[in-house]
This record gives sequence, structure tokens and C-alpha cells, in this order.
Amino acid sequence: MPSFEVEIKSMICKGCAICVEVCPEACLAMSENFNKSGHYYPEAVVIEKCTGCGACANLCPDFAVTVYKIKEAG
Repeated sequence: MPSFEVEIKSMICKGCAICVEVCPEACLAMSENFNKSGHYYPEAVVIEKCTGCGACANLCPDFAVTVYKIKEAG
């Protein structure tokens, strides 16, 4: 089964939380930390449930989210 990584560019995130809301597997949550602009940003909390659908990345208005497929060893 493939696994995925979600990269969040916290420094350009404006904290809209769209990515958190659209994730069908609830892999993301808003962090308690904030960036230099004062915005809270999302973080992956249960990345093992990520299906790689890309909804978070596709709907991010700031292009702050990227989903990568992790290559399997072998």
C-alpha cells in the first residue's frame, strides 16, 4: 500500500483551514503554533491515513500544501 507525505509551507500559509476541512480522512489539524505573519497553520496529525487524494493541495488558495507519494523500498 502506498504511503504519502504532506508538506505544508507554514511561512506562506494564511491559516484559512480549507485543507483541514476538505481532508476526507481528517489527516490535518490546525497547529497551536503560528508563523511570522501571525497565522496559525495546519499540520499532519494522522498522516498514515492519507490516501494521497490531493484535495488539501488542490484547494489551498496560497499553494502552501503539497502531497508526495513516498516510494516503496524494494
